[in-house]
Amino acid sequence: MARRRNSLLQALETFRAMDPGLVITDLVVFLYVCENEGLNVKELAQVSRLTEATASRRARALGEPDAPGAMAPSIGLVEAFQGDDGRARLIFLTEKGRQVRDQLQSVIGAADPIVTRTRTSQAA
Repeated sequence: MARRRNSLLQALETFRAMDPGLVITDLVVFLYVCENEGLNVKELAQVSRLTEATASRRARALGEPDAPGAMAPSIGLVEAFQGDDGRARLIFLTEKGRQVRDQLQSVIGAADPIVTRTRTSQAA
């Protein structure tokens, strides 16, 4: 009997299919942006437990190819806007990023549980 692909593996493969050069840190950064749109690089580094330099590089790798400071693979999932203080760049999902977020949510939401729990009656 064939087993359905684990939802986490399927989500990882869905993400990796966008570009084979993506690494797990890219997915971590993407997921934190999904959960916290509008955070700056320093906040992204804190929540993802990365250095600010790494968080910045990975956000630029997930950005648009024509964005200032873009880094490969530049897959267009996030974009950065200048914050009110003129220093912090705030990170948001692009339309493509929202589509990927929704696709990953759909994969995870459709997953079959690994363990099926049944209620047991307790004797009084």
